[in-house]
Amino acid sequence: MFSRLGAAAIKKDLTNTLDLCDALGNPQRSFRSVHVAGTNGKGSVSHMLAAILQTAGYKTGLYTSPHLKDFRERIRINGEMISEEEVIGFTETCKEKIESIEPSFFEVTVAMAFSHFAEHQADIAIIETGLGGRLDSTNIITPVLSVITNIGYDHMNILGNTLPEIAAEKAGIIKAGIPVVIGEHLPETVNVFLEKAAKEGSRVIFASEEWQVEDQYIIRKDTADQQLRPIRIWGLSEGHEKHAEVLDLDLTGSYQLKNIKTVWSAVSELKKQGFQITDEHLNTALKQVKSLTGLMGRWHILSASPLVICDTGHNEDGIREVLKNIQATSFENLHMVIGMVKDKDITKVLSLLPKEASYYFCAPDIERAKPAAELAAEAKLAGLDGTPYDSVKLALEAAKNKAGKDDLIFAGGSTFVVAEIV
Repeated sequence: MFSRLGAAAIKKDLTNTLDLCDALGNPQRSFRSVHVAGTNGKGSVSHMLAAILQTAGYKTGLYTSPHLKDFRERIRINGEMISEEEVIGFTETCKEKIESIEPSFFEVTVAMAFSHFAEHQADIAIIETGLGGRLDSTNIITPVLSVITNIGYDHMNILGNTLPEIAAEKAGIIKAGIPVVIGEHLPETVNVFLEKAAKEGSRVIFASEEWQVEDQYIIRKDTADQQLRPIRIWGLSEGHEKHAEVLDLDLTGSYQLKNIKTVWSAVSELKKQGFQITDEHLNTALKQVKSLTGLMGRWHILSASPLVICDTGHNEDGIREVLKNIQATSFENLHMVIGMVKDKDITKVLSLLPKEASYYFCAPDIERAKPAAELAAEAKLAGLDGTPYDSVKLALEAAKNKAGKDDLIFAGGSTFVVAEIV
């Protein structure tokens, strides 16, 4: 599993997925789909789109990764996870073929998701890539729309060391004649997308050029988990309404301001293709994305007094967004419960973290985890002082014991840290 082993678990072509799905009768051809890639934001965008489509009355599949608590989180229809019996049944039915093809864990999971959506006659499925795009196992679908949220530095040992190289891998999901929504218009990557789209005869929509948003959300000490984020959004490009529309979103991280633009452009494209999605559907869905889809771990408020918040942001761009949220939050002292994986260069991320905070270093319970003592030593070189703990639980308990009622405790640095505390 990539979660445990990292790059060593990846099989860099689509052959296994194609062979496995072919043996299953190519279930991916039985439902319409939206394909979502990107360095950050693809999970939030996927969940928002799923919430909107199911609110609009479409039987909506949702495939995401990784899971936080339960493997079945990866495969949902209208928010309901695949049953344990169906996971077992699929595995038993395909056991001989799996042993013959020897696919990776991720390849089997993708085939399981496609089979589940086909068997339950989903009207449409939102399919999130696992890593990259061009060689990602999900990239055997022909979607009605491709979405690439943004490009940032992550998994450079696999995807490339420059933004254009990473963008080229993400652009691999662009299909012939299929429109593609790009979340952010970046000078370093714009030509990569335009050239790939031109080659495929695909229309490109840059969401950041289509919409402007204004945020009126204030994070307070008494913020509760169900607080809504008020957002004003209005069109910038020709063909969109100029008046501002006010939305209430239950996903409160500041990075959702970028993601909502991507969602808005994606919905506009789906409506052009005949999907019946009204303003009422949008407003209703965005108020309850978490309850409709089961999304967790995005600026997730765990408790108040002291305020305890976790977030799955783990790469350079993700941490920058986390820090924006921390700076917008009212608190006395900052406590950071941090754990990371050992197969990534964390030097840049450590350099971004606030030096005035108290640190509690930990290792999530996976093989890829960087030992807490090693993390603490590297962090000290970056000017961060703290204590290593034997587990995420012990680190969080130590932070709670030290924190005053008006302090902020943030837990993150890795998706796997968040998985152990939500």
